[in-house]
Amino acid sequence: MPTFSVILPVRNGGQYVKECVNSILGQTHPHFNLLVLDNDSTDGTLEWIRSIQDERIVIYPSNETLSIEKNWARIANVPKNEFMTCIGHDDVLMPGYLEEMIRLIGQYPDASLYQTHFNFIDAKGKTIRPCYPVEEVQQPAEFLSSLLKMKIDVNGTGFMVRSADYDRMGGIPPYPNLLFADFHLWLEMARISYKVTSPFNGFSYRLHQSMTTSSTDERYRLAFDSLMDYLDTLKKDPACCKVINEDLGLFLRFYCRSFSHRLLRTPLAVRQKQTVKEWVAHCDELAARLIDDNALMPSKQGSVTLAGLIDSNAFTRRLFLLFKKLYPKPVF
Repeated sequence: MPTFSVILPVRNGGQYVKECVNSILGQTHPHFNLLVLDNDSTDGTLEWIRSIQDERIVIYPSNETLSIEKNWARIANVPKNEFMTCIGHDDVLMPGYLEEMIRLIGQYPDASLYQTHFNFIDAKGKTIRPCYPVEEVQQPAEFLSSLLKMKIDVNGTGFMVRSADYDRMGGIPPYPNLLFADFHLWLEMARISYKVTSPFNGFSYRLHQSMTTSSTDERYRLAFDSLMDYLDTLKKDPACCKVINEDLGLFLRFYCRSFSHRLLRTPLAVRQKQTVKEWVAHCDELAARLIDDNALMPSKQGSVTLAGLIDSNAFTRRLFLLFKKLYPKPVF
């Protein structure tokens, strides 16, 4: 029977971490360990976890305050059981998550990436929506296609991999934020063999302010460029190359449009003086570099053209910021 490690990176988990830890310790399959990577918490998180009398808990405290990316990077450096899964400190495992993983691994012993379906929940634990449905078996190129078409929900919680594979890859890639690093990490894991997904709802992922709004514009763009560089390397694989040529255009158009809107919502001085025009031109350059015979350039969108016009004038920029105070929903 496989052995498991559940890995919990946390800093100042508050009340959420208590629900998270209790959901892990409440698994119907009891044979696992919980590795806590505490990131210099100051709110009593570490003290509360230490007070739990459970020999399955192993704590790895940090002696300094780390970025979230550096704390998650520590996962590759701690001893783990044969299989490992990561969980955000505000997410929740369903009681049968590990039991379902045992079944899935037994049915597909040659797979390299395992997952279950899940629900998105709000701050109070209320279900927002289920994740997008996923095929039971996906080859790496099929997984890549789902990611680029944005027909699959990907985050850091809920995936199961062999610890040796994770460590051999070096853990989560050193991106400026976790947003696109997740994409890279799980795709690389799938490329070792293939990905399988159970229809069982094995966990809940809590939605707060997203990485796309909490990360600085510069870090967001650098992370996005790191992902594009990674996709460029995948073009050596004929199946992945075909998917990139067919599906990356949609992905680039989406992020060209969404980041243009993000820039407009941010005062020029705060966004390190990045402009919509520069970002759109950059997206066109990425399309030209990565997609053969691309006919759908990211700039060829009416909403993107409008965003560029608004951003090109100080008066219209101020007017748009005033409008967003009154109407905060996306308009592009």
